[in-house]
Amino acid sequence: MPAIGTLPLDPATSCLLTVECQEGVVGKAGALPELAREAHDSGMLGRVARLVDAAHGSGVQVLHAVAERRPDGRGASRNARLFRAAERLAVQQLTGTEAVRIAAPIAVAEEDLLLRRLHGLSPLAGTEADALLRNLRCRTLVVAGVSSNVAIPNTVFDAVNLGYTVVLPADAIAGVPAAYTRELVRNTLALVSTVTTTSEVLAHWNVPGGAGRR
Repeated sequence: MPAIGTLPLDPATSCLLTVECQEGVVGKAGALPELAREAHDSGMLGRVARLVDAAHGSGVQVLHAVAERRPDGRGASRNARLFRAAERLAVQQLTGTEAVRIAAPIAVAEEDLLLRRLHGLSPLAGTEADALLRNLRCRTLVVAGVSSNVAIPNTVFDAVNLGYTVVLPADAIAGVPAAYTRELVRNTLALVSTVTTTSEVLAHWNVPGGAGRR
């Protein structure tokens, strides 16, 4: 892991992006029980909450990416097996419902930005995310959440392709099975992002009186 001082985590040019940490995905009554169990049992959801709290305290902009669906399905993707399977799940990520609320214990502050998408696999591709991040003067994107199976690698690759430096606290992402997440990080995501831990990021951000974006 990189030393704390070498992490590109200046609060003035960093943003934290949580990915699909919503009740309908990682909540106890979510659509994907195995993934929700892993997110809770591994401590991943609690670590995301700690990252969010630290970001709030140090002036780092937080963005929450939420995947949702209109009740009539308009605009939803159907060009992959995953999308068609999701249509048949008992819990639907419908706009305006409990399923698309950010899951506890993650705290959402008034200054946080919500990125809602009706299509695709990534919160960056085809959404307003890139424009918002550039307007925020973001150069480094810290990525946390679910799942390492689909949305997390998409997010990392898209961010790198758009020119951002990605910092990945590997213990703040989850997927199933857990062993797959470890292999993905080691063999793929470590090639394109700075892999670290939640503790390393917290140590960098938890600076009393630290200046950030205001």
